[in-house]
Amino acid sequence: EMQVVQSGGGSVQAGGSMRVSCRGSGGAIITNCVGWFRQSPGKEREGIGFIYTGDGATYFIDSVKGRFSFSQDNKQNTVFLRMDNVKPEDTGMYYCAVGPETMRNPLTSESDYTHWGQGTQVTVSS
Repeated sequence: EMQVVQSGGGSVQAGGSMRVSCRGSGGAIITNCVGWFRQSPGKEREGIGFIYTGDGATYFIDSVKGRFSFSQDNKQNTVFLRMDNVKPEDTGMYYCAVGPETMRNPLTSESDYTHWGQGTQVTVSS
């Protein structure tokens, strides 16, 4: 049974950078779709972006576009979410999730993801 393990995150000042890792253990996340979700205080969890690791295609919601980016290390079976120029409203618990490469609506189809990371807290102070 594959496990998805997240690492990174923590506290950062506004304008700074942060990276969160999402690693597959016991199975491959590379060649799948990896979605990222954020639950901010007092808000519902929302999809913020995803990467199709097979061809590298990515998508981000408008509020993080241009500041967040993905990268992947195929040998480490890991996807990285890099957050630059972070803002206080980026504060929240970040989750990665792994689903099939054929997923059609990665931002909204949470039930289609088969494996979830444990979540990583990111706190941005002003």
